[in-house]
Amino acid sequence: MLSTPLYTCPPPYREGEGYSMRGACMSYCSMMTDIHRQPLYSHVTAVMWRRCLSIRNQFCDAVVQSGMLTWEQMVSAACRYCVGATKKGGVIFWQIDKEGRVHDGKVMYYQPDCHRCKDKEHRPTWVSAILKHRDPFPNVPHAISHCFFGTHLLSHTDTVCVVEAEKTAFVLSERYPQYIWLAAGGLGEVQPDKFRPLQGHRVIMMPDTDPDGTAFRRWNEAAQVVMQSVFWENSPPIHVSAFLELNATSDQKRRKIDLLDYVLEMKSE
Repeated sequence: MLSTPLYTCPPPYREGEGYSMRGACMSYCSMMTDIHRQPLYSHVTAVMWRRCLSIRNQFCDAVVQSGMLTWEQMVSAACRYCVGATKKGGVIFWQIDKEGRVHDGKVMYYQPDCHRCKDKEHRPTWVSAILKHRDPFPNVPHAISHCFFGTHLLSHTDTVCVVEAEKTAFVLSERYPQYIWLAAGGLGEVQPDKFRPLQGHRVIMMPDTDPDGTAFRRWNEAAQVVMQSVFWENSPPIHVSAFLELNATSDQKRRKIDLLDYVLEMKSE
């Protein structure tokens, strides 16, 4: 059962509507406050929501500084995925479902080279966890339902690519815009219920690679479970791509690269 949403979001920004990138981002963020006022948490207000929507975070800076995207591409992707920012510079990857309901936000911190900070102080966390920590008696359900990052972008005709990392979906959405890019957010975050909104779509799962093929094997097993589920009847078979398993070098598998890493490393050669 889905939890009550934080807010309901307007349709995602699409290019070609007569807006500059900067103006589109500002306009989009202002639109995000024009939504119903039934938050999941009593702490969340329209003011908090508006302030959280921002490209002023370490991740957006690093994506541009590292050369992964141009500034214009970064703003376009930020509008597409509705990313936010914390006061300390962390990025908030909001999880928004197909109906535009915000389930939660994943907070992450990045270094200038666009690699994630891995020290104890900057471990990934959730907006729901932060709100619970601030108030000993919060109005927060015990179980928060999550969805794939980018689920709100689904339409009826798109081919959907599911990767593990939000960063990968964010960047590849600009490099390969013919696909809708979703992110599971973790190796084990491919529970069957998260695939329900993907019914009827052509789905390609693109797991990371590793020396013993664990990621590919686990995602292939997850795909089999989904395809055997009643809700997946009449939907196309899910394809689990073996591209990295077949093309990554031994060194790349040792480093457990993902599709974005592979694309960037091929470009630099």
